[in-house]
Amino acid sequence: MKKFTGSLMTAILLLAFVPASVKAATEPIAATATNTTVESAQAQALTTRLAEIKAMDKSKMSFSEKKQLRKETRTIKKELKALSGGVYLSAGAIIVIALLLILLL
Repeated sequence: MKKFTGSLMTAILLLAFVPASVKAATEPIAATATNTTVESAQAQALTTRLAEIKAMDKSKMSFSEKKQLRKETRTIKKELKALSGGVYLSAGAIIVIALLLILLL
């Protein structure tokens, strides 16, 4: 019984103290609100560019043009990920966490 309660307490503490990404607010709140509108406008522009690239007829393009489009889409996707923020867990990480919880409990 001691082993079970110890494992349960450890699991609760591990889940309670999950590190969260925190940004220090160095700007006033009003400036932050305008930044979010600018970021959302930028994100909208990037998504429209991705839609334009997807709608292009790539069959008549040369190899170098296709390569440039691939690079551009990669950079746009990276920028969109940076703008969206947040923490993402992969499927493998979720499976590992679930297995650890099953084994500990």
